This record gives sequence, C-alpha cells and structure tokens, in this order.
Amino acid sequence: MFDSRALLVAAAAVTGFAGLPSEAEALTPLSLDLAIDPTVTEGPSEHAVLAPSSFERAPDEAYEPIARVTNYRSRLQCVPFARRESGVEIYGNANTWWVQAQGRYETAEAPTEGAVMVLHGYNTNTRGHVAVVKEQVSPRLVIVDHANWLNGGEITRDVPIMDVSEAGDWSQVRVWNVPGRHWGGRTYRVQGFILNMLTEQARAEQVQQTAMLHETSGEAVPLS
Repeated sequence: MFDSRALLVAAAAVTGFAGLPSEAEALTPLSLDLAIDPTVTEGPSEHAVLAPSSFERAPDEAYEPIARVTNYRSRLQCVPFARRESGVEIYGNANTWWVQAQGRYETAEAPTEGAVMVLHGYNTNTRGHVAVVKEQVSPRLVIVDHANWLNGGEITRDVPIMDVSEAGDWSQVRVWNVPGRHWGGRTYRVQGFILNMLTEQARAEQVQQTAMLHETSGEAVPLS
C-alpha cells in the first residue's frame, strides 16, 4: 500500500514537477499545491480585489459623538475652565474675551486645536460663552471641551460643534445637545478663535516688564 508521500511523488512525476521538498522539509499547504499544480503562484489572494482601493472619510452627519458630562459638581463657569484648559490668560466675562484678546493674543477666524472658541449669547451680545477646541474632525466639524453650557456648573467633554454658516466661514454654529444626544436647535454666532500665542507686541511688552522687575529688584536680567 502506498503512503501519502508516495502518492505525491507519483503525482509529481506524472506532471513533470521536479521541485519536491526533501525529507527534512515540511509539506506546507502551498508546497502541496505546487506539487500537484505547478501553475499555482505565490501572488496575492483572489480576495484582495475586495479590499477598498482608497479610504474615504465618512460625512460629518455620520460622526458618532461620545460627548458626556464628566463632572456635575465642578461648579465652574466657562471662563475659568477655558483659561485653565487653554492657557489663555484672560479674565472677565466671556462676552469680553474677544475684545481683550485683540493686540495681546493671536486670533483666527477658523478653528485650531487648542484655541478658545468665543461665542455670542443666543440673540444677545450681553452674554457669551467660551470653549476649548480639542480636535478638528473636518473643515466644518470640531470637538470641544467646555463648562457650564447646561447652566449647572458642569464640565462637558468631547462635544461636537458644527459650522452651519452659508459661507463655511465658522461665523455660525450649532452645538451638540448632550442630554438629548442630538444637535441643538439654536444657531450661535462666533466671534472668533483665540490662540495661546502672544502677539509680537505683547511679547515685547512682556520682555520689557520682566526687565523692569529685575532692574527694580537689583537682579541681573537673564539673557534670552
């Protein structure tokens, strides 16, 4: 009775294949295929054609928010939270931040990660809100962290904000409603974005103030 190897040798002899493995070599599934059918190659699988040829980003509407309230008891207003998270040292009501930033901090009309988004109050300029941009998902969708949006002093993280302006210039936005897990119905006007980067003039003034302090105290001014 022939064993399995003898049968393979016989099959190879019939097909004219001479590349059989030695006794010391293991017969892998590929080597078995080669022994029986020499036309088998080591090329890509026939299933490779099913793989996507390129990656396409899902539309903003398909984004699945993970927004959540992380601290209900923080009792924080939006201003101290934004100051702590962004490093932008501005004080006072949120509706004054944009004016205070002029000439002191670099500002932008479009979002940048780490920047402070400054919003007008709903249908009023007497109130405002500030939030910190955590991530830019697309040209018209960002993720922010902020405090007291629900007026309970809470901290809310990973909150989507969508640009809904006709020009796509981030002048108007809608904010994700965390408790209801849907987009809020109100549209808010954006004043702009404050970067944690002093203007050239502000940096010069800071250097001058530092020099004056050292001069008053009698200490040598460190070379920068």
